[in-house]
Amino acid sequence: MNLDQFIEMLSAKGISLSPQQIQQYETYYSTLVEWNEKMNLTAITDKHEVYLKHFYDSITAAFYFDFKQPIHICDVGAGAGFPSLPIKIAFPELHVTIVDSLNKRIGFLEHLSNQLGLKNVQFIHDRAETFGQKKEHRETYDVVTARAVARLSVLSELCLPLVKVGGTFVAMKGASAKEELEAGKKAIAVLGGKLEQSYSFTLPQEESERNILIIKKEKSTPKKYPRKPGTPNKTPIE
Repeated sequence: MNLDQFIEMLSAKGISLSPQQIQQYETYYSTLVEWNEKMNLTAITDKHEVYLKHFYDSITAAFYFDFKQPIHICDVGAGAGFPSLPIKIAFPELHVTIVDSLNKRIGFLEHLSNQLGLKNVQFIHDRAETFGQKKEHRETYDVVTARAVARLSVLSELCLPLVKVGGTFVAMKGASAKEELEAGKKAIAVLGGKLEQSYSFTLPQEESERNILIIKKEKSTPKKYPRKPGTPNKTPIE
């Protein structure tokens, strides 16, 4: 996907980019590639692939959820900033908090944010399990996003405790979404969530399956969740 195709395909979905926003994506790409030589941020470095598989793929969440409202998002395990930073560039009014367990990645995100001139973003070095037990973050976010971090039963335990009651967990998944959803039903219910909608589509050009799961937070998460670091992965709620 070249830059012109990226702009056109977003425009077809009602997302129009200003020259400044286009420049921010270009700066994002060059900064990502530059830092990737020093540390492992992504296996994808070809410009066309980054635009398709990182930038466009991240923004697909906005085709199914309204990010035009002034909301506070928490992105769990965002790595090099996906999906929240490509979404933030497209919708500058958003407040974004990224939590990631690797301090080097947080360093990259802080540098990137300065390069892009982003406002209302914060980057926190923490494990999602301990972060979700902190009073100042627990059940405070309108939306929590995660893209390909862990299977849904595990991911729900990392993300749903951060969503405020009435808020939304947006899980971005690949082809295994249906099986993960089946295995994750119990976790979603136990943690106070309910699947509101699931959307399946094909990523253009590459033709690979993508799924966006919209999970509504209906009631408070029991205090014992998330459990200690590593526990959700070892013994998921299934």
